[in-house]
Amino acid sequence: MTEHVKVSVDNGVMEITWNRPEKKNAITNAMYAAAGDALEKASADPSIRVALFTSEGDAFTAGNDLSVFAAANSGAAAEAPQGHRLIHNLAKFDKPLVAGVRGVAVGVGMTMLLHCDMVYVAKDAKLSVPFVNLALVPEAASSITLPARVGHARAFQLFALGEPITGEQAVAIGIANAALPKEEVIGAARDAARRLAQRPLGALMATKKLMRDGEILLQQMNREAELFGRQLKSPEAAEAFMAFAQKRAPDFSKT
Repeated sequence: MTEHVKVSVDNGVMEITWNRPEKKNAITNAMYAAAGDALEKASADPSIRVALFTSEGDAFTAGNDLSVFAAANSGAAAEAPQGHRLIHNLAKFDKPLVAGVRGVAVGVGMTMLLHCDMVYVAKDAKLSVPFVNLALVPEAASSITLPARVGHARAFQLFALGEPITGEQAVAIGIANAALPKEEVIGAARDAARRLAQRPLGALMATKKLMRDGEILLQQMNREAELFGRQLKSPEAAEAFMAFAQKRAPDFSKT
């Protein structure tokens, strides 16, 4: 467990809160493990009817801590990035999943929302999937979940150019349910989670099962992970991480 993830349960709702605001909630391996543990507990515990993701501070999450990626690229990492367990648990989670998003939601911070059943965002939130900018590929089955939500052309643009969209745009293209003033987001997400917890859980779970195929998502995650691991060790990724550290634009012309 880590102090950078807070977990609480109230009236059948488990709230999982990213709690590393000084780093814009960039996710470390320990945070992935804690959130993955929480989802497993929520899935197994019959008293927990809904899971809710929120955050402390002014960001949902800046995504993976890039220092972990850079270390993996150079071979200096003590352990590889451990996001796969959390994203697998998101794919397998069969109860309602809700998110409240303020500020930035980068990389996995955005792709995890595609596994949520209800999403509330701040109007001025900034959501992005800049994998290609880092010489990487999509993860969390987003290579199929994002096109399913927004269409191929728009999904490819989001992946290939890495440009952020606002919370209001996320609602317009079907990624989120409502865009609100940032001070109202967490309250709205908690209210939705409470209302879901009062619905018949068996019917909710059956409905969710009809709407998504977890096995297909897991198979896609495995395909993505193979390519992601290959790209993570590539000269392109080395240049991307070096450029990020040096605060300059990357030059991929010689990689």
